[in-house]
Amino acid sequence: MAHVQWSAGIDFVSGALSKPSKNSQHSHEKMLLATHRTAATTNPKCNRIYLREKPTRSTPVTADEQVVRTRFAQISRAVAQRRNDLTKIPTDLANFNAQKDNPNGKKTMKAYLWMVCDAEIG
Repeated sequence: MAHVQWSAGIDFVSGALSKPSKNSQHSHEKMLLATHRTAATTNPKCNRIYLREKPTRSTPVTADEQVVRTRFAQISRAVAQRRNDLTKIPTDLANFNAQKDNPNGKKTMKAYLWMVCDAEIG
């Protein structure tokens, strides 16, 4: 395992240093991930860097997966439209505030709108 001597001023590095692009379907980039362990230890070398290749799917998309993806897209579009519909905003806000403190209530407006649009689509 390689050891890294960081320059002065850097305490640690943690997180994704480079990620593959989400927007490109043809992206074949690798991900560079650094971790820093903060647990008490006798080993002072607690920084690690990983290089992860982009995963490739080994099976084709099934019919069930396609149905789930289509439903997700429908609900997502309905939420976006409802969020921008000025006639429904006051009612949605009042209904959200009424249910958010209930035990099974949705805690965010986004989750509430997903629940409402899911019920509307059926």
